[in-house]
Amino acid sequence: MVMMAGLLLMAVLVIVPFTLASIRHLVVRSGRPGWLCRRLSTRPRSGGIGLGATATEELHAFFNANKRVQIEQRRVQLVLRDDDRAGAPPRTGIDLDGGTAVVQGRVRRRDR
Repeated sequence: MVMMAGLLLMAVLVIVPFTLASIRHLVVRSGRPGWLCRRLSTRPRSGGIGLGATATEELHAFFNANKRVQIEQRRVQLVLRDDDRAGAPPRTGIDLDGGTAVVQGRVRRRDR
């Protein structure tokens, strides 16, 4: 009985999402049917990680305590403010001697 429950849990948590992801991949690659391909290939506007990634991370955290710490740290980083005055690295800055400008954390070099 316990063995059967373990197999059923494995099927629900691993095999079913894998099968659905495989079907999604086939539909997006083939382009048929068109309406479903367009629906599956668009990204959500929220910009966050998807439900499948969240479920996989939670399953990983269930077996590995270090992953739980990593997930909690990511949540804390999303909540904290990132100010220059609070000791965070500057988001903008111009170095005239080096010929670089930093905008939104990216370094761009001036062409000479």
